[in-house]
Amino acid sequence: MQEITKGITPSQTVGPFFKYGLAPDGKYDWNDAFTNNLVTPDTSGERIRIEGRVFDGDGQPVPDCMLEIWQADAQGRFNVPKDKRALPNSAFRGFGRCGTDPNGDYAFDTIKPGSVPDPDGKVQAPHILLAIFARGMLLHNYTRIYFDGEADNATDPVLALVPTERRATLIAAREPGNGNAVYRFDIRLQGDNETVFFDV
Repeated sequence: MQEITKGITPSQTVGPFFKYGLAPDGKYDWNDAFTNNLVTPDTSGERIRIEGRVFDGDGQPVPDCMLEIWQADAQGRFNVPKDKRALPNSAFRGFGRCGTDPNGDYAFDTIKPGSVPDPDGKVQAPHILLAIFARGMLLHNYTRIYFDGEADNATDPVLALVPTERRATLIAAREPGNGNAVYRFDIRLQGDNETVFFDV
């Protein structure tokens, strides 16, 4: 009898992503758990919109990318059992998902997060965690979205790990305009000005 050896299952590229896994908006017999609009009726804090494009290594837009964000509320609290502080924004989950359109564009409507402590108690600047899934990638990429003009950016312990000349790839620029604040955050998967990704 031949011995069967066991090994690790080989990696596969992530995707394609089906529409019901992105933002069903009532079009499917499924819970609309994932959306790019995180704002709920009881959400307090500054309403913001984050928009941008995803580019590949050749500078071409990626039309079938999936993005997920995870963030604290305006008071710096996460909607998880581990965070024992009271959550006045009971319906604000802090999680959103969307896909890019044919031009590689994406957008999230949310609130600006508050500062959160790191495990050592150091203050982290307001930021949003971002996961990027795309065809041709064996694993998804993780990065952070920081906000232009935040005083705590200068002392953020995670941002300090990034070489100075590359930090701008993690900073969302506020765009001029009236109404809710709009921040621009383009993502470059490779090539010139590649977005900094973290190994987590």
